[in-house]
Amino acid sequence: MTQWVENPTGGRDRGPIAVARAWLEVLVRPRRFFRTGVAPGDQAPGLVFAAAIVFVEEATRMALVTGAYPVFGGQPLASKALGLALAVVLVMPATLHLTAALQTLVLMAGAPDRAGVSETVQVLSYAIAPCLLAGPPIPALRAVCALYGTVLLVVGTSEVHGVGTARAALLAAVPAAIVFGYGFRGFAAVGDLLATAGISVPV
Repeated sequence: MTQWVENPTGGRDRGPIAVARAWLEVLVRPRRFFRTGVAPGDQAPGLVFAAAIVFVEEATRMALVTGAYPVFGGQPLASKALGLALAVVLVMPATLHLTAALQTLVLMAGAPDRAGVSETVQVLSYAIAPCLLAGPPIPALRAVCALYGTVLLVVGTSEVHGVGTARAALLAAVPAAIVFGYGFRGFAAVGDLLATAGISVPV
């Protein structure tokens, strides 16, 4: 039984346990998750989920990557706390909503029976689930997280907006590049892997 997937009054359950269960569910059963766990006008659980993912990812990166955040006024701890807060409270929701707005414009042309903006925000929020593990400075791990997130975004777009997988991949290409390629540094990770293998990529 998956009583925790949907709230009886609509949308997902709230709370830390629900966030953890959503993370596991979207990773192992994404089609079922997006089919049952995304509800019209219920952005709050998705945004909380995304905030938790970004918090863990950025906190891990901050702890393991020297110079990940600048130091202001000779106060490294305060600077890190401020940087982390800005990433979770300001950068993450702004990026998700702007990317969702762009995705909506793309969907207008390619998905006539598309769902609303709220559902698009939720798909993006839950698709970043693998990036919980993207904080360590391991290019292969970051690349896998970005690729897996892209796959989840395609699956979510297909399920929620009622399009085939191939079309969903086309519709999700630009948002995936923004969120996973740049936001979670997937492109940089692939570049590092290619450089390690001695393969140069012209810029």
